[in-house]
Amino acid sequence: MESTDNMVQGLFELNKIGIALSKQVDINSLLQTILEAAKRITNADAGTLYLHDPEQHVLRFEIVLNDTLCSMSKCTTMSFPEIGLYDEDGKPNHNNVVSHTALCGETVNIPDAYAVQDFDFSGTKKIDAMTGYRSQSFLTVPMCDHEGQVIGVLQLINAMGRETNAVEPFSQNSQQLLESLASQAAIALSNRRLIVQLEALFESFIRMINTAIDDKSPYTGGHCVRVPALTMMLAEAVGVTDHGPLRDFVLTDKLRRELSIAGLLHDCGKITTPVHVVDKATKLETIFDRIRLVDTRFEILKRDAEIALLREAGRPDREAGSEATARENYHAYLEQLDADREFLRHCNIGGESMSDEAVERVQRIANYQWRDPEGRVGNFLDQNEVENLTIRFGTLTGAEREIINHHIDITIKMLESVAWPESLKNVTGHAGGHHERMDGKGYPRGLTREQMSVQARMLGLSDIFEALTAKDRPYKKGKTLSEALAILGKFKLSGHIDPDLFDIFIREKVYLDYARKFLAPEQIDEVDLSKIPGAESALAKR
Repeated sequence: MESTDNMVQGLFELNKIGIALSKQVDINSLLQTILEAAKRITNADAGTLYLHDPEQHVLRFEIVLNDTLCSMSKCTTMSFPEIGLYDEDGKPNHNNVVSHTALCGETVNIPDAYAVQDFDFSGTKKIDAMTGYRSQSFLTVPMCDHEGQVIGVLQLINAMGRETNAVEPFSQNSQQLLESLASQAAIALSNRRLIVQLEALFESFIRMINTAIDDKSPYTGGHCVRVPALTMMLAEAVGVTDHGPLRDFVLTDKLRRELSIAGLLHDCGKITTPVHVVDKATKLETIFDRIRLVDTRFEILKRDAEIALLREAGRPDREAGSEATARENYHAYLEQLDADREFLRHCNIGGESMSDEAVERVQRIANYQWRDPEGRVGNFLDQNEVENLTIRFGTLTGAEREIINHHIDITIKMLESVAWPESLKNVTGHAGGHHERMDGKGYPRGLTREQMSVQARMLGLSDIFEALTAKDRPYKKGKTLSEALAILGKFKLSGHIDPDLFDIFIREKVYLDYARKFLAPEQIDEVDLSKIPGAESALAKR
């Protein structure tokens, strides 16, 4: 009979194990902890842990520990095949003690495997013959969850006498302790699995949202992949920097996951943005590119000019030489129309700037008179067409820009509606701040640098650099590295992006790592950092 001290020590150990199990978050480490604890409280020399696969109806070997064989440098070669709970005819497999325990949900305590007749230990005996080990006493215990379902099996081998250090049968006290441990372990494992499943479910919802955005607009979908990737590259670079204001910034695994999710969801509000605005490739594009209507009007003007010329030629009272003059004026007019058409086509493409002279020319062309299919005479371009064709930068009007910008309000609204766990409580703040500026001139809340998290500032810088270099936008070509870095440097100097993050972005060559993964070869040009605005501080600290 075991001493009272040993029983008390076992209970004390069991309590410690319960606390340890509740703190373990990694499933593999949890399995290791369970088996080590099982060996410790029973003073077993060896043990294995199997997990139940309910779909395949098998027990899968997960982990083995064997003190004797490890000391003989043979433990690393030990592995066990999965055990079927049913044979080929579908009959329960009660020959194997582990499968029997899983099927019946009951503990089996065997003093000597070599003397038992109820179970087949031929496989164990073969392993013993190969390793020189002697598997004698067995204690096999089911791990049942809160619903009574067997989720795994613990099997311990060779109880060692605490005074004699010789193999002996597992005591009743050891059996009770192990059954208690198995119960705690099953709950801990079930809880951890549930958490993992919930995390996977949540991340699948994120992927579902991004899939919807991607299907709606492949340009935005690519953006939703690249921005979080670049953000995490920048975060890793911040983590390794050894000087500067951010040298003490530490991104734990929890913070890293929180930032990753914020990156994936930073533009989720674009799911509500009209696709004809998101994908507006030219200034006159709506459902289609209206430049084709403008082309048709030019053809109508040409037709009307030709008709007028023919009428002039057919007048019996025309003056001598008037036909030649009319033809000369006609051809000059056609040349002007062709030049104006090409000019409007060029304006329609959009770009980074439009001069005052170009705006005035559009307005002059708009005042041409033409006759529509209903016979009404009016201006060649309507007010909406003039507004679009005179957009100074890009392809969006002020109203359309507001529609685009509204996505961040929707993003924040969507994210605020989520019941975030404590570990993800800052996702909304990080994702919702990526359009803010360091000088407080950003949107939607006009936050300053001090009011923003470092993670939000990372997202802001990454969002801009990705947009500059993106090669899949319908309205522009992706910029080269040197072009994008020059613009990013100007943004640093103007208070748009975080200067410390920009320095790390340059110093740790995050831009180059990103370029090699996501940019086209022709975009990766030679970068002279001495010519990049604002890069002096980064270069000085190299």
